[in-house]
Amino acid sequence: MARRRRKSKAGKWVGRILAVLLAAPLLYLAAALLGALVPVNRDWAEPERGTTIYLADNGVHSDLIVPVRAEGLDWSRILRRSDAAEPPPDAQWLAFGVGERAVYLETPRWRDLRLPVAARALTQGERIVHVEWVTSPRYAGRELRLRPEEYRRLWAALRASFKDSRPQRIAHKGYDRADAFYEGVGHANAINTCNQWTVDQLRLAGVRTSLWSPFAQGIMWRYRKVRR
Repeated sequence: MARRRRKSKAGKWVGRILAVLLAAPLLYLAAALLGALVPVNRDWAEPERGTTIYLADNGVHSDLIVPVRAEGLDWSRILRRSDAAEPPPDAQWLAFGVGERAVYLETPRWRDLRLPVAARALTQGERIVHVEWVTSPRYAGRELRLRPEEYRRLWAALRASFKDSRPQRIAHKGYDRADAFYEGVGHANAINTCNQWTVDQLRLAGVRTSLWSPFAQGIMWRYRKVRR
């Protein structure tokens, strides 16, 4: 009888553990949905005139695309074109993204993602910055205009994403001929995802955006579709 009671108690604990494991992803998804719907900087309205920036995503990861030169600020004085293997000579835009080091550097394709790398990215990974020189931002999904002071705040936030606010190139060939990786700031995890970084940049600029969005879909819906 005592053995049966012990088995019954063990079964209850296993059931509770399984219930927690099953509930955790559902709670995460529910929190992500709520965070995407709750706005910050709710009084912001897009101006009729200003500097246009773009948001691109591949369904998983989001990038911010900004002009090389705007509002008296010039990225070419900070980022060297020579950091990329062969950037287009007419590239007047830069795409910025942040991600976990191993995911960026060791996973050129999603099918190459390994469980240890994914686990580290969701717990305590290391952030790095990805920059690509872009000829045209029209491939992006969304666009919005910023006032001069908003763009300057965004520019400052992007620069602060680099370690010591100074681009320090990582020795990596990049994904193609027009991009490079740089040392970043902070850690990546299931809360501070690459998409939450995008949210944070827009929030710091003063733009109306989502409170928390670990997924790209929780950001993109807020802004105008790019006119083709």
